[in-house]
Amino acid sequence: MTQSSTYRTASRQLLAQATQELAGGDVRQASEKGWGAAAQMVKAIGEQRGWTHTSHPSLRRNVERLVEETGDTQIFNLFHVAGDLHTNFYENWETRAGVEAGLRDVGLLLDKLDPLLE
Repeated sequence: MTQSSTYRTASRQLLAQATQELAGGDVRQASEKGWGAAAQMVKAIGEQRGWTHTSHPSLRRNVERLVEETGDTQIFNLFHVAGDLHTNFYENWETRAGVEAGLRDVGLLLDKLDPLLE
């Protein structure tokens, strides 16, 4: 299994875990796993394309590159939602409903990014 495939698989696993955490009432862990799912998918694409993907700024740059490539600005917006989930892990300000909506958006992001993997 390639590193790109490992990231891709982890992305889907983390989203499933986020859903389980939310069902169990742990919005902070659900939030962080939602962020992780988005980050891992961006890492999968970055790994495959030879792009740096080792920091938050590099992930954001890669998302910007994907928006330029596809013309789909929703990718950028959905990635920002994932970033808000990451913040929520530390701040714990989001409601359960807010995290649930964020996880739906992360799922949409993964569905948009997955086909970009060759």
